[in-house]
Amino acid sequence: MAKRELPKHIYRQKNGLYFQRRGWPSYKIKNEFGSPEFWAEYSDILNGAIKPKSKFVSSRNFSSLIDHYHKSPRYRRLKPRTALDYDKYLSFFKSIMGDANPAKMQRKDVIRLRDANADKPYFANYSLRVLRVLMEHCVDLGWSEYNPAKGVQEIKTDKKAREPWPHELLEAYRTRCPIGTRERLVMELCVGTGQRIGDVLEMRWGDIQDGGFVIRQNKTAKELWVPILPELQTALDAASRHSVFILTNERGTNRWSYRGASQAVRKVRESVGALDFDIHSWRYNAACELVEAGCGDDLVAAVTGQSPAMVQHYTKKVRQKIRAIQAQQKRTEQKQNV
Repeated sequence: MAKRELPKHIYRQKNGLYFQRRGWPSYKIKNEFGSPEFWAEYSDILNGAIKPKSKFVSSRNFSSLIDHYHKSPRYRRLKPRTALDYDKYLSFFKSIMGDANPAKMQRKDVIRLRDANADKPYFANYSLRVLRVLMEHCVDLGWSEYNPAKGVQEIKTDKKAREPWPHELLEAYRTRCPIGTRERLVMELCVGTGQRIGDVLEMRWGDIQDGGFVIRQNKTAKELWVPILPELQTALDAASRHSVFILTNERGTNRWSYRGASQAVRKVRESVGALDFDIHSWRYNAACELVEAGCGDDLVAAVTGQSPAMVQHYTKKVRQKIRAIQAQQKRTEQKQNV
């Protein structure tokens, strides 16, 4: 039987006839060609009435692209926390365009998706970043010729720069949360070690060696040893040791979750009027206190594990203040000498 005798999108393979159309799943024809049953089956396929899962092979849609991405080295190299963040947006993509063909996505579609969430700038921008990575994977697979998300600008926001907690608010927090509470312990750990909250929540009693914490940062994989400050040691001495983790859930059976710690700290922030300063701001406090103590960038990085650029970023305001004081002192001295 010649191909021209077959209707459009019907092709003969070794094991029978198949419906094959660009952007559609492939489907094996059940009925004999030319019979009334064949034409009814062919019509049902075109009309979308036939969708047997067992007969359709995997198609090139966003759902299969995301599944393929999850199995790729690109995804497996992500840090656990980053992978969890990505999964939220990948699930979002599946829900809104799982059956769509990624090869047909154009730049205008990416911009439309971004702008549809303009009222949520963080969500819109993060989803754009994840989509950019996903579509790059699509190109690598040979499913598409170009990445339509590459070069699309994020939504500009007037995001307020994070700052360290003012001294008076930090002391108000300590007054509100006495030694022995989890809220006090998590603060002393963050300020005392200068680590991210994710690393602090992972800290175990066994990590304390030779008077300091042995730390392997989740985000950077850097290994540090950070001496314990006296105020942190006081908080550690008052903590219970019912678990291998230092910060535990209410039952004391496992580590304290990020959500649980964030909610508990937020209640304290509300009570002391510190809603403008969050958990991550405590890492700024650690870096700024080191600079105020006269530490150079290398000494700050020895505690926080930050790159030189990040040390500069975290301490730029306190550094400017210190330099301004020094400059004005020199100015005063010069006038006195004259």
